[in-house]
Amino acid sequence: MEHRIPRFTLDGVPDAEITVYPFATEDDLGLKLTRFQHDHGGDGGHGAGGSDEGDERGDGDVVLLLHGLTSSSDIFVMPEITNLVTFLHRNGFDDVWTLDFRMSSHFPYDIETRGSTLDDIAHYDYPPALAEIRRHVGERRIHVIAHCLGSVSFCMSLFGGAVDGITSLVCNSVALTPRVPAWSKAKLAFAATAFEYVFGLPYIDPRFSDAPPFSRRWLLAKAVSAFHPECREPACHMQSFMWGSGRPAMYVHRNLARETHTHERLADLNGATGVQYYRHVNKMVRAGRAVKCDPEDLRHAALPDDYLERAAEVSTPILFLTGDRNNVFTDSNIVCHRILDRAAPGRHELQLLPGYGHIDPIIGKNAHIDVFPRMVDFIKRQAGVSEPWQRASMRT
Repeated sequence: MEHRIPRFTLDGVPDAEITVYPFATEDDLGLKLTRFQHDHGGDGGHGAGGSDEGDERGDGDVVLLLHGLTSSSDIFVMPEITNLVTFLHRNGFDDVWTLDFRMSSHFPYDIETRGSTLDDIAHYDYPPALAEIRRHVGERRIHVIAHCLGSVSFCMSLFGGAVDGITSLVCNSVALTPRVPAWSKAKLAFAATAFEYVFGLPYIDPRFSDAPPFSRRWLLAKAVSAFHPECREPACHMQSFMWGSGRPAMYVHRNLARETHTHERLADLNGATGVQYYRHVNKMVRAGRAVKCDPEDLRHAALPDDYLERAAEVSTPILFLTGDRNNVFTDSNIVCHRILDRAAPGRHELQLLPGYGHIDPIIGKNAHIDVFPRMVDFIKRQAGVSEPWQRASMRT
């Protein structure tokens, strides 16, 4: 039997002190932060039991990593590649945190009927997460690296005024101007209603090919695979159907390690999701920018209806990254950088990643060569800047 990579494994960061910090949101969901402190061969005692005394050791910058929809913190600690947590440790960032928020596949929330929106994440998930980090790291500088809808929702939280004190932000693939291919627009327009009311499927799962033969889930997976002759992995086909327009849509095949591009591993890294988030993304795509899902929802009255309305006031510098073969969010970050550069000239940066797609800048086998150094260079430059608009967002 071929050895599988264990689900939810932390084996990809063997030289770290790992501590998990559970916390609750205002709307009563249990989430978790995981802290990876680089072990330099000392006593290894700090953080093991969550003690504040151990947590305060060190004065370096802190990095927080945010996943996207259907994935989890697993994409940052993959043992089959030089993962992002390990790369950050090797490059001087000894205190790295990951957040599994309500989109995470570690929780059942994505396939429940509660129907969360990106506004819920922006409002309820990030503020308590950052408060918990601050409780342990004090006023040290915090940098954020975010992917996919984690990037969109965190930008909404930042530009909506729910969080502040972020020294720098790296957004992969998309931020505040979601743009998708034509086929994806068509799917967004009808998919949520079709799946819930026509097919009777409240969620979509890359593992549908493993469902009982001739069940609705199995038949859907077979139908999707019929249009994807590019490989033999049903989970790869389903992810293309779920999130983009291409063969494949999520990444460029050659950028993945062989161990990553297997049915089980792909489904572990990018799991099932309900369809409510599609409705919010569809509304944003139609608006051309991040907007509130329901302006009449009084729970989010403090958030803006248009998250770009105060773009010039947000002093956190952002690095927009996007693959030039992005078949999920196409030129979203190019457009977002253009808009924000008009609002605050010179504050933000844009870098294109030749030969990369949507998620392979994070999970690709050579991302530590082609992508991660760009992130680290940006973060280090922001940690040492003295321009007034950057100094305002730094906590020293």
